[in-house]
Amino acid sequence: MRYLQRIYAVLVLAGFFAVAPARAEMPLPRADTPEDVGLSSSQLARIEAVTREHIDSGLVPGAVMLVVRQGKVAWFKTLGYRDRAANDLMRPDAIFRIYSMTKPIVSVAAMMLVEEGRMQITDPVARFLPEIGKMKVGVEKADAAGKPALELVEPDHPMTVQDLLRHTSGLIYGARGHSLVNTAYVQARLGDREASTAEFVSRLSALPLRFSPGTRWEYGVSTDVLGRLIEVVSGRTLSAFLAERIFQPLGMSDTAFYVPADKMARAAQPWQRPDGPPMTRRFDVAQKPRFESGGGGLTATMEDYLRFALMLSNGGELGEQRLLGRKTIEFMTADHVAGLPGRPPGLGFGLGFEVRRRVGGAGLPGSVGEFGWAGNAGTLFWVDPKEDLIAIYMVQVSDGDRIMLRNQFRTMVQAAIVD
Repeated sequence: MRYLQRIYAVLVLAGFFAVAPARAEMPLPRADTPEDVGLSSSQLARIEAVTREHIDSGLVPGAVMLVVRQGKVAWFKTLGYRDRAANDLMRPDAIFRIYSMTKPIVSVAAMMLVEEGRMQITDPVARFLPEIGKMKVGVEKADAAGKPALELVEPDHPMTVQDLLRHTSGLIYGARGHSLVNTAYVQARLGDREASTAEFVSRLSALPLRFSPGTRWEYGVSTDVLGRLIEVVSGRTLSAFLAERIFQPLGMSDTAFYVPADKMARAAQPWQRPDGPPMTRRFDVAQKPRFESGGGGLTATMEDYLRFALMLSNGGELGEQRLLGRKTIEFMTADHVAGLPGRPPGLGFGLGFEVRRRVGGAGLPGSVGEFGWAGNAGTLFWVDPKEDLIAIYMVQVSDGDRIMLRNQFRTMVQAAIVD
């Protein structure tokens, strides 16, 4: 079965790279060997072996993995099952829930509007979404009975578009803490896919901020608000704006907020790990949602996300299609949170991306200046300008397993650089 799967992967991959230049007008050849682009074949083989072990144990249902270096595809592997319950093998063109890898795409969309002069990153969010300007900071204090209670106070600074882009807005994810503000976010059911983006912002605006904007970094629903802001400024739904301005120009034909019926046979599905905790609930990709989550709602293929990553690594263009100027990409991938609490050692955050500030300190190897982000179901990408490298990891796994798996992949890919 593995032999047949490898043959299938090679055939589909050959078709992928044969048509890619015509769509993107930018050839992406295959390196004859990883060594031709300074990578170790034996180290990359270890990644494949480890991934096969994860598949055999049931930890990972299937994976699509890619490393590009020096403008060539150095390594591409399709392993395991697209749908293990149906015994259907993984495909190179499988469509994955990419969750928070949506954020860099929506951040690019916002910066396109900035380049057009339709907004600035220093603009207060309330200029476009007045209800956001009414939000107060929730400060926990003891009430008369000595129990914790929230006191609502005015923020020290208005929330800006930059705060949304770099996650310094005071908006959070409720499940990532145990404060009274976190509890309020959980109870509000902000991830309801049946609520529109406008309804999402309206519901959110009734909640407190966790902290005054601009004073710390904390991951949250900032990019969902950014998605609604894009709708208001552009006059288009988020899905329409992304399709017209990013997906169509880059040839990302399989990226959307849901998977249509004629593509469902390509949708990668999660799998309950034997003897493991219950599988993390994943959204139904066949359902077209009312809430187009700019923070985590997209589905995409490896090929599509590669096109997006290539655009970033090429300074805002792919072939003849330019989405952003080179200086805008440099600005987005610079650190915008230096000196603020909340980030791990060695790792800053730009406008939509994690960025590497120094080699030491972080728990993962890497290069100063590399940038990228990950998704809740285990997906991961990063671009390393210094090493001229792009790596993408596509899986659908549980919350409890995702961090270990993508950190393992990242560490092992870094070890493959040998020139």
